[in-house]
Amino acid sequence: MTSAHPVEIVALLVSPVHAYEGRPRNGPRPDAGGGARDHIDIRAGLGIVGDRYHAQAAHRHAAVTVFAAESLDAVTPVAGSPPPDPLLTRRNVVLRGFPVDELASARDHDGAEFSLDSGGGPIRFRAHRPARPCGWLDVVLAPGAQRALRGRGGVRCEPLDDGRLDLGPAVLRVLRAPAVAVAAVGGSPRTGDLGR
Repeated sequence: MTSAHPVEIVALLVSPVHAYEGRPRNGPRPDAGGGARDHIDIRAGLGIVGDRYHAQAAHRHAAVTVFAAESLDAVTPVAGSPPPDPLLTRRNVVLRGFPVDELASARDHDGAEFSLDSGGGPIRFRAHRPARPCGWLDVVLAPGAQRALRGRGGVRCEPLDDGRLDLGPAVLRVLRAPAVAVAAVGGSPRTGDLGR
C-alpha cells in the first residue's frame, strides 16, 4: 500500500567538493560551482549529476541526502533567531511537509522505499542510514545545533530512477514503509506506520 503526501521542495544543493572538512574552527572550504539549485538531475544508482558523491561506489547508498526543513525549528531556541538557511546543513534535498527521518533504516529495520515527484514524474529512492549531524553545525548554524539536530539530520538515500527534481510543490509517496526485522523467538515482520 502506498501513501501520498503533498510536500514542498524548499532547497536543492549540489556540492562538487566537501566544504565541511577539517576543523570547524578554520571555517568551511570554498565550494566553487556548488550550492543552491532550482533543479537537480538524478541518475539511478549514481546520485546527483555534478555532486561529489555522483558515481562513487563507496557512497552508492548515501548518494542523495534528504532533510526535513521542520528539523531546523529545533535549532531556533539555541540560535535565538528564526530557523537558519537550510542550505547550511549541506543536505541535497530539503522538504517541508513530511517527517523524513522516519524513512531511515535502523538496527532493527531496513529503510523505506519512497518516491518524489515535482512534476516531471516520480523518482524512487531507497532510504538507508540516518544522516548524523556533525560538529560543523555548531559553527555554521548556531552553538548547540549539532545536539538539537540529533535524530533529525535527514536520511541518506540511493536513487533507483533517473529524473529531475525542481523547487516547489511535490508529492512524496511511501512505497514501502521501513520493515522491522522478525523477532528472534518467532513472529512475523512488522512495518512502520508510514504506509498508513
